Amino acid sequence: MFLCPLPILFHPFSLTTPKLQLVQFHFPSLPMALGRPRSSKRSSSSSSYASTVTTVVFLALCVLGVWMLTSNSVVPPQTTTRTSSDSSSTSTIATTTDFTSSSDEPQLLPKSEDKEATPAFEDNPGDLPLDAIKSDDSVNIVSDDAKSQEDHSKDNANDGQGSRDSNEAQLSEESTLTQNQQVEATQKIEEKVDMGGSQEQNANLSDQSNESTERAESDNSKSNDTPLETNAQEQQQVQEEPENNANPQEIQAEIANVEQQQATDVPEISGDSQNDRPKLETEGEKNPQEPEIHNQDDDKSQQQIQQQQEQDNSNTSNIEETTSSDQNQPRKRRRHNKKATEDQESQQTESKESQEAPKDTKTEIKVEETTTAVSLETSGIPKESKESKKSWSTQAAQSENEKDRRREESSTDGSIYGYTWQLCNVTAGPDYIPCLDNEKAIKQLRTTKHFEHRERHCPEQGPTCLVSLPEGYKRSIEWPKSRDKIWYHNVPHTKLAEVKGHQNWVKVTGEFLTFPGGGTQFIHGALHYIDFLQRSVPDIAWGKRTRVILDVGCGVASFGGFLFEKDVLTMSFAPKDEHEAQVQFALERGIPAISAVMGSQRLPFPSMVFDIIHCARCRVPWHVEGGMLLLELNRVLRPGGFFVWSATPVYQTLEEDVEIWKEMSALTKSMCWELVTIQKDNLNSIGAAIYRKPTSNECYEQRKHKRPPMCKNDDDPNAAWYVPLQACMHRVPVDNAVRGSSWPKQWPQRLQAPPYWLNSSQMGVYGKPAPQDFSTDYEHWKRVVNKTYLNGLGINLSNIRNVMDMRSVYGGFAAALRDLKVWVMNVVNIDSPDTLPVIYERGLFGIYHDWCESFSTYPRTYDLLHADHLFSKLKKRCKLPPVLAEVDRIVRPGGKLIIRDESSTIGEVENLLKSLHWEVHLTFSRNQEGLLSAQKGDWRPDTYAESS
Repeated sequence: MFLCPLPILFHPFSLTTPKLQLVQFHFPSLPMALGRPRSSKRSSSSSSYASTVTTVVFLALCVLGVWMLTSNSVVPPQTTTRTSSDSSSTSTIATTTDFTSSSDEPQLLPKSEDKEATPAFEDNPGDLPLDAIKSDDSVNIVSDDAKSQEDHSKDNANDGQGSRDSNEAQLSEESTLTQNQQVEATQKIEEKVDMGGSQEQNANLSDQSNESTERAESDNSKSNDTPLETNAQEQQQVQEEPENNANPQEIQAEIANVEQQQATDVPEISGDSQNDRPKLETEGEKNPQEPEIHNQDDDKSQQQIQQQQEQDNSNTSNIEETTSSDQNQPRKRRRHNKKATEDQESQQTESKESQEAPKDTKTEIKVEETTTAVSLETSGIPKESKESKKSWSTQAAQSENEKDRRREESSTDGSIYGYTWQLCNVTAGPDYIPCLDNEKAIKQLRTTKHFEHRERHCPEQGPTCLVSLPEGYKRSIEWPKSRDKIWYHNVPHTKLAEVKGHQNWVKVTGEFLTFPGGGTQFIHGALHYIDFLQRSVPDIAWGKRTRVILDVGCGVASFGGFLFEKDVLTMSFAPKDEHEAQVQFALERGIPAISAVMGSQRLPFPSMVFDIIHCARCRVPWHVEGGMLLLELNRVLRPGGFFVWSATPVYQTLEEDVEIWKEMSALTKSMCWELVTIQKDNLNSIGAAIYRKPTSNECYEQRKHKRPPMCKNDDDPNAAWYVPLQACMHRVPVDNAVRGSSWPKQWPQRLQAPPYWLNSSQMGVYGKPAPQDFSTDYEHWKRVVNKTYLNGLGINLSNIRNVMDMRSVYGGFAAALRDLKVWVMNVVNIDSPDTLPVIYERGLFGIYHDWCESFSTYPRTYDLLHADHLFSKLKKRCKLPPVLAEVDRIVRPGGKLIIRDESSTIGEVENLLKSLHWEVHLTFSRNQEGLLSAQKGDWRPDTYAESS
């Protein structure tokens, strides 16, 4: 503002030295006219002339100043770039607040009486400065305020040069104060927004933003111009604000980066900001703990709100301390920068922890939305008790002569997702059984006298190749139709049909292989033959007293297939020999069977478990080598059980048959077997001899010739895993509390009742008394199967027939499926508690096995595999890829796999299954326990592995 001092106007000739200095202060451009002191040597005329000239010039300048002042007061206030910058900053804050507040909160817009407020970052960008507009055509947008400011500056370029210089000097201090005040308000609001408070906190932010906007407008009304440095700095800051499609974390990171760049040139200081560091670091380390799944969203939101309130209080106190004076501006910037950096690190840490959380945590929410049964039943998975190992022996410990076949302990690589698979390059092709088709081991055998070449010879390392599909393979026919016919291309072998076609074993009928239900001993049907045996010995009582039987040399297993109608389970077995895939026929039909041979080793079953052992037209040399093979049947036959032998020596009179009959008669008598009856079936023209095993040791003690001898007391009859055969007999248990001393309850009562020889003094596998443990396991699996598997997982049982429980304990899973049209092969691992006798006692069946080796079955033979806490134990002994390759081998295309295990193991298995192109339908994890459901497809690799 230009001022003309009143003393000078009214007394132009009375200038004293102080007054002269005042004129010089207001008019620095006149140092020569008013600043030269008077000289006493000048004449009076010169002095009078000079005074007149000075007065005229002075008056002219005063008039000019008054005119400029009057003209300036008429011009309307200009909207400078500073004001638009403030508007853009405030609008940006309002947009950022929208990420954390509800939509009904008031937007933080600048107050303006001349223009209507417009939301930021919409089609109309509002009063943003030109540099902050992200549009491609922003160069063509020029504000009227900028034009008027430019025109006004041109009009005053000549007339007001000195006025502008003076005005800049006067307003530099005021502009700095205005900038500092607005930066403080903006930083307060930004910190509030970054922490994402509640609605009440965001309402406070709106009030603070409006106050800062009003203060900025009042500051701008004091001047018409804004320093260029401040305007450029604010435009740069607004230009670096994130777009509205960014998320809150990116907004906070961007603000922190900008402020860090601004504080780069600030020198290091000590003092309060250093003292605040421990407090800020402590607050930044507070991370919400992961809540339980059922209330995950609610707990997380409540913890975040509580944490944000605490951080909000600490941040407000820190900002109030740092804004006490303008001298602390560098210190305030540094502290705010440090706080923003620590908040950013805290959010990055939380984000990293959420990413490192188990992948199944995200799936947990998905599963709970899909089904409640899964989440309800996963928490009740029973675990083996460590103390129970004292009460239960294992098959590995029982088999004293077991070969040391354990692999070196190694863990599976977690990055196995991209595992590369190849087809097995073997002679067996689509019928490859690794432990039975090990040509290298078979060639090294010294003798094959005892059919050693038909026994198990597993590779040292489990194969990781995949078995190819037969050409033209189709999904298996569903039960019960499959009992009568199967697809020819699934088991494309015709030799058995050519050799045994006349005996009604199997016939080729178009694209099917049909099974008339006959066999060598029952050409006119298996049902007639089954009824014939029942009439011969009524005590057999199919489906009541007799529940589990063993069929030796089963052929295509028609005998066991039709016994299902009598509610009888049949464990059928035959060797993989020149008869060509007879067991594969049985499994494709949906009938239980395994590949095994009566050779030099014990069968993989406990002692005294089968109610009946059946052998129809089997050409097994029972009488040779002291009756070693028949004594093995005696080991697995239950005391009081029957041995049904329907072979040619029973009813034919050929010299060879007569000689065999004499040998068999002497052997069975010395074994104390009772010949119950010999009956002849006139329809089939065959006969059957039915023997019964003794229930006491009296006969053994009365024998004159101790041949065969009794086994030694330290010989464990339950040891069966790679144990050589011995030509001896084990004594019959007579103690009522010992297994084998009494016959089990009739079926189906025996399914649910704990075996009589399980006493309360014995600890169960899960840590409870054995009978209570048994009942708890049964109830648990009924609940899991009904609520989780059938309803939760939605398993379609119409295409499921062959089921395997890869790690069975008491057989509870199989018992829960009792009313369904399926059968379950219960597998008891050799390093687990030997509970397989319990499974047989309740009317189910199973087998011993070590899953570090291949299973004795053909490829594509099971519809459903169930593994409860198996793989977490296996990976301590052997690698998982060969185990999953074995799973892929024995499961049919379209077959399913259900796994319950530790969460970490579930993740490893899931990666392997995905690399095998299995379709993982569900993964669920809670409390470190997981559940996985997957289905096998038709995928096979294109390349073959190198031949071994």
